[in-house]
Amino acid sequence: MAKKLEKFEDFIAWQKARKLTGDIYRVTSVGEFARDFGLKDQIRRSAVSIMSNIAEGFERGRPTEFHQFLSIAKGSCAELRSQLYIALDADYLAIDQFSRLMAAAVETGQIVGGLRVSVEKRKNLL
Repeated sequence: MAKKLEKFEDFIAWQKARKLTGDIYRVTSVGEFARDFGLKDQIRRSAVSIMSNIAEGFERGRPTEFHQFLSIAKGSCAELRSQLYIALDADYLAIDQFSRLMAAAVETGQIVGGLRVSVEKRKNLL
């Protein structure tokens, strides 16, 4: 039997989102990226939104709300991926940085999506 998760920090989705957020903050703190305040702030907000929505949704304590917040988190993953393309096209990221961040964003989105499906099933049982 799976261990019951008691706090949002236990979720792999949140842990991956936290790592991704740290990586985004690091790459947006240097070079031309650091001077593009609009894109820098927006991509950071997208990353923060992923982990924040996982946390807030879980803490609300109801599967219906958790599912809704996971949907928002998944949308923020897509937003972040789109912004990564902008950063690549603006030459703020080297292709290896872009590839690494994109892979992390895709993986995080997939994990959030899987969690959302799991919560949906649980929600339907109640």
